[in-house]
Amino acid sequence: MNHSESSTHYPLTRRLGRLDQLMAEAGRALQVLTGTAQASRPNPAGRKKEEETLTADERSHSAGLMRVNHVGEVCAQALYRGQALGCQDGAARQLFVRAAAEEVDHLAWCDERLKELQSRPSYLNPFWYAGSFALGVMASYAGTGRNLGFMAETEAQVEQHLDNHLNSLPAADERSRKIVEQMRQDEIGHKHSAEKQGARRLPLPARLAMRAMSKVMTTTAYRI
Repeated sequence: MNHSESSTHYPLTRRLGRLDQLMAEAGRALQVLTGTAQASRPNPAGRKKEEETLTADERSHSAGLMRVNHVGEVCAQALYRGQALGCQDGAARQLFVRAAAEEVDHLAWCDERLKELQSRPSYLNPFWYAGSFALGVMASYAGTGRNLGFMAETEAQVEQHLDNHLNSLPAADERSRKIVEQMRQDEIGHKHSAEKQGARRLPLPARLAMRAMSKVMTTTAYRI
């Protein structure tokens, strides 16, 4: 093989590799947004065996909260896959991939619960997925410490958010409560894993901006 052949062959191989990655991410996005992504673990709420005693208002409130949680899992799935895409550290990349897999479980559980509550996911999920994926890709190029720090801060805020939901869910809604409790434990585990691998604390302006974005998302997703 001469020099000109070599110089044209390897760049093409690299381009195809990146294209394959992008196609895989498009396929994952389609699974998430169409509700076809499957959980790898059983639903912590178990099988529904009898009719629930929720009032119409309680059912509506639970559905709103679980829709917010579903949007959160859409965002987390997109965020972590975006963070993994540009991450140069192999161990950190695997952490993002494992976390994204667990978020698929959460996504499927929330989707199942919404159906039980005779409700639906947010109409704005494609917007949230695209924005979160782009944010994850940007974080992946900020260095491994900042990338992991973004994950740790995300999970810290999600933990607080889930604590609020546990306090707000109707007392009779045990099924939603069991799902949210398991989600909370998993998110705490993600945060601790990121910290153990060297997460750097984000600057205060970045943390405040994340809280503001989360507030917009949760307020919107409750109804739309």
